[in-house]
Amino acid sequence: METIGNSIKRVDAVAKVTGKAKFPGDFQFTDQLTMKVLFAGRPHAIIHSINIEKALAIPGVVTVLTAKDVPNNEYGLSIPDQPVLCGPGSNKEFADRIRFEGDQVALVVAENEQIATQALKAIEVEYEDLPITSTLDEALSNDAFIIHPNLGSNVFQHNVVRFGDVEAAFQKCAVIVEKEYRTPVQEHAYLQPEAGVAFMDKEGRITVIVGGQWVHEDQEQIAHALNVPLDRIRVIYPYVGGAFGGREDMSVQIILALAVKKLHEMGIDRPVRIVWSREESIIGHHKRHAYYLKAKWGADAEGKILAAQNWVYADGGAYAYTSTKVLGNATLLCTGAYEIPNVSTDAYAVYTNNIPAGAFRGFGGPQAIFMAEMQVDALAEALQIDPIEFRMRNLFKEGSLQSMGQPIPKGVSIREVVRRCALKAGWQETPSGWQRPDIVPSEDEHIQRGLGFACGYKNIGFSYGAPENCGATIVLYGDEEIEKAQLYHAGAEVGQGSHTVFAQFTAEALGLPIEKVELHLSDTATSRNSGSVSASRMTFMAGNAISGAAQQALERWQAGDRPAVGDFVYRPPATSPMDKTDGHCYPNFAYGYVAEAVLAEVNTQTGEVRLKNVICADDVGKAINPRLVEGQIEGGVVQAAGYTLMENFITQEGKTLTKELSTYLIPTSADIPEHVESLILEYPDPIGPYGARGMGEMPYLPFVPVVIDAVYQAIGIRFNTFPLTAEAVLRGLGKIN
Repeated sequence: METIGNSIKRVDAVAKVTGKAKFPGDFQFTDQLTMKVLFAGRPHAIIHSINIEKALAIPGVVTVLTAKDVPNNEYGLSIPDQPVLCGPGSNKEFADRIRFEGDQVALVVAENEQIATQALKAIEVEYEDLPITSTLDEALSNDAFIIHPNLGSNVFQHNVVRFGDVEAAFQKCAVIVEKEYRTPVQEHAYLQPEAGVAFMDKEGRITVIVGGQWVHEDQEQIAHALNVPLDRIRVIYPYVGGAFGGREDMSVQIILALAVKKLHEMGIDRPVRIVWSREESIIGHHKRHAYYLKAKWGADAEGKILAAQNWVYADGGAYAYTSTKVLGNATLLCTGAYEIPNVSTDAYAVYTNNIPAGAFRGFGGPQAIFMAEMQVDALAEALQIDPIEFRMRNLFKEGSLQSMGQPIPKGVSIREVVRRCALKAGWQETPSGWQRPDIVPSEDEHIQRGLGFACGYKNIGFSYGAPENCGATIVLYGDEEIEKAQLYHAGAEVGQGSHTVFAQFTAEALGLPIEKVELHLSDTATSRNSGSVSASRMTFMAGNAISGAAQQALERWQAGDRPAVGDFVYRPPATSPMDKTDGHCYPNFAYGYVAEAVLAEVNTQTGEVRLKNVICADDVGKAINPRLVEGQIEGGVVQAAGYTLMENFITQEGKTLTKELSTYLIPTSADIPEHVESLILEYPDPIGPYGARGMGEMPYLPFVPVVIDAVYQAIGIRFNTFPLTAEAVLRGLGKIN
């Protein structure tokens, strides 16, 4: 009955391929109403008045809601700094301010979408435009306009790391590399735009059916904004069409519940449905942070990194969202997977009038590791040391101290991961050190080939003292033998295969065939808090929680309970917050490790970069479902390829110019790497379930620097910013201005 380690068919496969799976936008009720949102459409302003009389007079309009209708007009995952609706009459100071174009001003609830759209146009809003802050330089200038006046600064988070003595160490360096880097915004572009339906259920609860990544967090934020008890809100996730971090923050959850509450107060109990267009989705939800990074690193003549000094600036956009947490990751990961005895880092999250930035696969890691790997390559080249050899002289090992002053948790596999990837890519490990393979040149004189390499690591689970736990409940039914096992778990399925893995964990722990496992998932009314599907944590956390619940259930079964219930909350080793003066702390309880090699071709006539072969070596600890792991690797590589080569999110003075997928281009089948080789490695994590580590973000982490290194090896130009569009490459070659 062994299910762990086998590529069990996805539990949702048949429903999805037959079209039976219902996503949030698929729910229809005979008496439903439709809601539309009036977005601000401007990046910075004060709203002096909102006149809704003409909209209310339109036949078929049921109600129009504005800021004064929100009981507690604030929300936010890390800082409650965003109004649910912007406008006058709110209970929160400065909630009359628009801070980005996607701020929500009014809600129309009507009999159908056509009427709601007509009513939106009839709402009259008096705006007073304010100065627009659209760049980090503007936000940080001495005369910057303060976007949140109650704070007195546009910097809302400053992390400091002081480890060793960088200035003294620089005096001992044989080579010092100083460079600046910039990373772009990225749109999640998940298949399913934001959608949902809400209604008052028979128990008097506001029930919200929506897509997200953490049902209990959605429940808490809805209850907070509506000022109602937590048990009066129920959140259910059906099938969800992708997330990648983009559904961690609120979109339609609170406003759906608000509409149901207000209608109920009017004596109307009808479901309310909303489906955003792609344009509404693009301006209405957060993005990957744009970063400006500056680094000064030094190494001795033997190739040992002695010091790293870093300045990291994240454009947080109009509201905090998860920026403080993302910045924490970048603060740690900007020195890469390397043992560096002297580190100084200053990291800042900064408000602008751009679309808010937040969680996106890698969570600050891709930006930080881009800088770290670029610095490592530059140091290796300056010392004329092979890049694999240079890495091997500096990578973490068991007991290594991180920049925050604590030994890295046990189970450090980065050296073996790098070794396996390098060997697969053709490097040779010789008595005199690692040697790069020769690349067979193209027969076309305009096509240049290069082989790049990069590596990285990232936390698994919540960091820096954030409460981390995951609950699971298992109920066993039968007489002499267990005939059925029910698993109740809140973890979300956003395409990654988590629910399939939950079933595998349950079957394995109980010694049952997987067909006897019945799943009850992603519902605040039936399950304990699981935490979010983020931070590559759910397999790790849920596996431990399910194992604990299964053990309890079996004990009760042996004791004669029918049904037998196991109810368990897993809590990993505690982490600790960053010290405000030197950053010292125990940041994370577990990590995942990854290395990648890429063979790329650059057409020097057209500027096109083609990815011929990608090798991704990923230590997953234990592949619970190898096919799902391979899917995560391939999906992560394709998404990262878009970020690296083509996704160009363009804004001008706080206004988005790429609002559709016809102007914001993501990879198609013609753009993806020709071949992806998934090198699934299994070096068990000491506290992971069956040794498993999280891995959903790992393939993404070093992809930008590995491609940029491959391009450098091909044409001799090292780009410090991206995406490497054909235009950017031609400009680098000096063929266009």
